Amino acid sequence: MSTDTYQLFALGNPLLDMQVTNGEELLKKYELKSNDAILAEEKHHPIYNELVEKYKVTYVAGGAAQNAARGAAYVLPPHSVVYVGCVGDDDLAEQLKAANAREGLDQRYLVKNGEKTGACAVIITGHDRSLVTNLAAAEKFEQSHLSSPEVAPLIDAAKIFYVEGYFLTHGTESALEVAKKASEAGKIFVLNLSAPFIPQFFAVQLQQILPYTDVVIGNEAEAEAWGSANGLPDKNDLAAVARAIASQPKSNASRPRTVIITHGPKSTTVVTGDNLDNPKVYPVNPLAEGQIVDTNGAGDAFAGGLLGGLVLGKSIDESIEAGHKLGAMCVQQVGPTYKWPKVPIF
Repeated sequence: MSTDTYQLFALGNPLLDMQVTNGEELLKKYELKSNDAILAEEKHHPIYNELVEKYKVTYVAGGAAQNAARGAAYVLPPHSVVYVGCVGDDDLAEQLKAANAREGLDQRYLVKNGEKTGACAVIITGHDRSLVTNLAAAEKFEQSHLSSPEVAPLIDAAKIFYVEGYFLTHGTESALEVAKKASEAGKIFVLNLSAPFIPQFFAVQLQQILPYTDVVIGNEAEAEAWGSANGLPDKNDLAAVARAIASQPKSNASRPRTVIITHGPKSTTVVTGDNLDNPKVYPVNPLAEGQIVDTNGAGDAFAGGLLGGLVLGKSIDESIEAGHKLGAMCVQQVGPTYKWPKVPIF
């Protein structure tokens, strides 16, 4: 397969989501919040076996950047998107490969023999989801994989790059390598904040990569966390937080940074570095309560639609509308999945 067909290169933590509903007791037992995302601590490790033993588990291919990459693949021609991350040599990895193949996403995994593929417990209560991630093999990604013969040409050929914030918990040097190459080549690098704990506890890593970042995506909780971590007096003002992020130093000054803050079914706020005082707010067409099946992966779906639009050269207005459409499609499915046969997004 010709590598020059890959327009979008995504890097992240490949995970298999283990979804259960009616998880109120699990929230109490493991001291979890109903709408949050955390890395598993030692006290959380028994949750994975408990899900299998006591609940009906739905297994869905996951990992934030992988979800977004599958979303972008949904709206783009075949073999437009390639995803890179680290998995074990186990059945979970095979399930991920099969899911990606079904949805048109190509991957170049680094496979670690003897390791387990990462998993994410998804505890659903009502329309909220609590994510508890055990990275396992995902955090054993090696920077040398980026310069391997199967990956290096893909980085050279891609036009847009996407990295999830979760990857900064262990792979900052790898993310920085990709971000710097994109910036030096005048290509677009997109970063998703991914979870409130990233700006809270990985602020140093964020500040390292932000100068090379052309587009930042986050939701209202992540924006508030960034505002708190950076001492903003109006941390709940999404436009103010977006303005602060957009005005951070940038290595490639020829392309103003665009900051996109989603707010579920309410609206999406966008600020660009060359127009800081004029935030643009995009309304969302909310679904009826009965149409919502599962909100897990909705933000990743939005990112996928947005990325697809950027790859196709669409305007930011059109790309955000595509993100809204894919997000709405996602929440009407179980897990971060999309309707088949394909529904045209553009």
